[in-house]
Parts: sequence; structure tokens; C-alpha cells
Amino acid sequence: MTVIKCISPVDGSVYAEREAMPLAAAEAVVARAKKAQKAWAKRPLEERVQLVLKGVARLNEMADEIVPEIAWQMGRPVRYGGEFKGFNERSNYVAEIAGSSLTPIVIENSERFERRIEREPHGVVFVIAPWNYPYMTAINTVAPALMAGNTVIIKHAAQTLLVGERMVRAFNEAGVPEDVFQNIFLDHDTTSALIAANSFDFINFTGSVEGGRAIERAAAGTFTPIGLELGGKDPGYVMEDADLDAAVDTLMDGATYNSGQCCCGIERIYVNEKLYDAFVEKSVAWVSNYKLGNPLDPETTLGPMAHKRFAATVRSQIADAVSKGARALVDPKLFPADDGGAYVAPQVLVDVDHSMEFMTEETFGPAVGIMKVKNDAEALALMNDCKYGLTVSLWTKDAERAARLAGDLETGTVFMNRADYLDPALCWTGVKETGRGGSLSVIGFHNLTRPKSYHFRKALA
Repeated sequence: MTVIKCISPVDGSVYAEREAMPLAAAEAVVARAKKAQKAWAKRPLEERVQLVLKGVARLNEMADEIVPEIAWQMGRPVRYGGEFKGFNERSNYVAEIAGSSLTPIVIENSERFERRIEREPHGVVFVIAPWNYPYMTAINTVAPALMAGNTVIIKHAAQTLLVGERMVRAFNEAGVPEDVFQNIFLDHDTTSALIAANSFDFINFTGSVEGGRAIERAAAGTFTPIGLELGGKDPGYVMEDADLDAAVDTLMDGATYNSGQCCCGIERIYVNEKLYDAFVEKSVAWVSNYKLGNPLDPETTLGPMAHKRFAATVRSQIADAVSKGARALVDPKLFPADDGGAYVAPQVLVDVDHSMEFMTEETFGPAVGIMKVKNDAEALALMNDCKYGLTVSLWTKDAERAARLAGDLETGTVFMNRADYLDPALCWTGVKETGRGGSLSVIGFHNLTRPKSYHFRKALA
């Protein structure tokens, strides 16, 4: 019997463990979801929407338990209060647009013909959720999938082992039927076996590039539609006319918040030579103000990374960059809590370039590199010199200039004068090795349903 363990980054202890389900038991979960789906889809849309919102409300009532639970599981400081703001914003928005997003497209309704396109739920949706924002990333798919009439089976990463269990409990207590929304604990082999057996009608995976490849290999030949959000190395570009203080504040927060463990976190920054020195100076001062420590302490502003192996990647990339000529500007003595394990001091590197892994491979930690550029053309080439593409953050007062650059950027989202935010009205999507598909917005509903055409000839005369 495989036991899945959550090793807490707070102190290295086993915080939670669950037995992985054997294949036969997992197949029974899928069978129950399939059996329940048709009846769930036949319920009125508004009833499904309201049940989902009740589940969201019930989860909010658990906040006092959830916030420290997350700190223990993946290290986010309790002072930030969990993920409820984004979780609620996304849930409420998809509830508002569910009706319009799923309304049939009527082509003709005359005496002779009725022609329309309707959106039908896929069936059983499998959500494989990550640990970095375990509630917000999951709700991106869970809420619209359930509202659209799918049943959902959720599997969370081992690092946030308890999140799926808690989400399902809240939704079930709020009235969502138990077979409509189920949590499952699986090892990798059983997950792959279920996918290969064509058990699911849609799969959404958020995680590593290698994890995405494993999902695709398992699904090969099944024709199961898959949504993937994978790696990232999101850049910021600060132009000479940018609001310097606003750019520093937003980009440094985007680079280091949640210990840099954000899908759309800022990992590399290009600054026009006219602002470069001032930007670097202010950025180092900004980052140096963090208090690294135990996430259960309300004074802590920067907690440990989720696992010491993730922290090892950050340290390795920094060391490699420094060995190749980069300079680390944040004084490590300011962060005595850095223990060489999961607790990592934030860092700003300069004299970096794209020969360094630190500027090309995902770091996913509280460290960022800053490069000086002369013009837009140089910045554009550097921003596109990447195998990932989730978001780009542009800083300028000239919206037309930003729009011109945006048209040539290889990315899923272009921000101007902001960063690291998921707008539920816009499609969340990526290019290159960041993945494919898209969640939220009307497009998210369309990805979680399939079109069905009706062509009725009413009269033969």
C-alpha cells in the first residue's frame, strides 16, 4: 500500500498522510461520477450555480482552519489570510457569466428550420491541482465545470494533500451531491492507468512541464481533451517613461510573494538603461525589508519554500549564475532564518544574461534577475528568448507603445502597469511549454463543454 505524505516545510515533520487508492477503488470512484453526471446535468443551470456558490461560502466558513493548514502544508505566512479573495472573485465571476456563456447560439428559428449550437458538458472532469495556490488554481476549473453540468474528481499534489479533501467536504456539506464532486488520493502509476483507460472526459492539469508530458503520454490515443498550465519564466520590461516606484513595488512583489512560488510570478526583468541604476537600487531596498521566518508567526512576511528540494533548485541556479559573473545584491546577513533548507533568503541578481540557467529556466523561488536594455527591440528579443509563455508585464505611460510590443510577444497574457494577477473575465492561457487550453472567462466554459449542433427541418413543403 502506497502512503502519500505531506512533509511540512515549517519544521520538516510529516504533517499529513493518506493511503493512495488502489486501482479498483479508483475505478469505482470514476464509475460513481459517470453514473451521477447525467442527472446533475439535467438540473437547472441556476440550481447548479447556486449549489457551487454555497460550497464556496461553506469553504469560507472554514477560514480559521484553512489558513494555518496551508501554512503547515506549503509555507505561506498566515498574515496573508489564505486565498479567499481570489477564490471568491473567480467563483462569483464565473457564476455571473454561466448563463450567457452556455446559452445556445441560434442560427435560425423560422417556420421551416430550427438551427442552433448548444454547449454540452464533457462528462467526468479530472482536476489535477498544484500546491502553490491550491485553492485558487483548483477553483478555476472546479467551479465552471460543475456549473456546466460536469461531475468532477479532484486530485491534489502531495504537498497540499488536505486541500481537495477539504474542498469536497465543504461542497458536499453545502448540497453538492457526493458523487458529483469527489476527492481522490492517487500515486502516479494509478493516475496514469486511469488516464490510459480513457476514464475521464476532460483532464485539467496544473504543474510541471514533465508532469504535463506524463499526462499527455498516458492519454495518447484516448483523444481525451486536456488543459495544461505548466512552467513559466515571466518577464517584466520597464521602459524609460515608467512610474519607477510603482514598477519596483509591483515587480518585486510579483517576484517574491509566496516565496516566488507563483505561476505568473516575475522571474526576469529588463530595464531601460536610463532607469536601470535607480530601479536596481530601489528593488534591493524593497526586497531587503522582508522578514523570513515561521509562517505561523503573524510578523513573518516571507515563509519557507514548500519543500527543501525546491529551495535547492533556487540556490543552485543562483550559485551557477554567480559563478558565471552575476552579482547577488541582497545581503544574506539580513535573513538569519535562511537555514540552507526550505527557508530561503530573497535575492536580486544583476550582471546576468541568457547564458545562465537562472535567466532561462523556471526558478519558482524568491529570486529575480535584472538586465539593462537600450531599447524596445532588445527587450522584445530577450523576452521572447524563452521556451515558456504565460504572462509579460510592460511598464510605460504609452498604451500604444505597449500594444505594439504586445502584438509581437509570445505569451498568453500581456499586462501593462501591473503584474501577477489573474482576471477571471479574461482567458488564462499560455503558449510554448507553458501549455495549452485556457481557463476562466467565457472561453473557459467553452473548453469545459463540447458543441452540439441541431439542424431541424420543420416542414417538407
